[in-house]
Amino acid sequence: MKNQNNLYAILTGVFCASLIISNILAFKTFCLGNVVLPAAVIVFPIVYIVNDTMTEIFGYKKARMTILTAFAMNVIAVFAYKVAITLPYPIYFTGQEAFAEVLSNSLRVLVASMLAYIVGSLANAKIMARMKNNSRLMTRCVLSTLCGEGLDALIFISIAFYGTMPIASLTIMIISQAIFKTVYEIIVFPITRSIINKSKKIYGGVIVESGNL
Repeated sequence: MKNQNNLYAILTGVFCASLIISNILAFKTFCLGNVVLPAAVIVFPIVYIVNDTMTEIFGYKKARMTILTAFAMNVIAVFAYKVAITLPYPIYFTGQEAFAEVLSNSLRVLVASMLAYIVGSLANAKIMARMKNNSRLMTRCVLSTLCGEGLDALIFISIAFYGTMPIASLTIMIISQAIFKTVYEIIVFPITRSIINKSKKIYGGVIVESGNL
């Protein structure tokens, strides 16, 4: 039980940290060839990799608890940024504008980010759990990520960037982000599989949760 709690705590910590970091990076975009992507794609796929690992080992209910915990931690982080920005600062401090610019995302971006995260993450965990007895691990990981990332990209980019660029560019951005993150999942799948398999050996099998998913 102690080993189970330790692993759950580690996965939850990585999940929460990855989400908060990705939301700081969310409004920065960069070019990958001719495709524009949010800088959050550097870190955010880790959220879905941990999501898959958590659901496979601990089940949907535990994964959902971690998703909601991370959501709460992100709300606290956003509130802390706002307070820090409004606090009075010494007249000789020259970095206030830069600090505020990096951490004070607009309400529109915050709503987009949080709504996309909660819908995409829960969908990913639900699909991963539902497919557990009917498909191979890689199939579950890839399909659940493609669905979750697709919903996340659709919601976030549509809300955050609508009106700032042509519809065609938004569409390409949504599709590119979902594909990029899914390919990321496929590339690092051996690591995901290794963590899951080693954890199963430690616990003597997958933890089975009671009740309906």
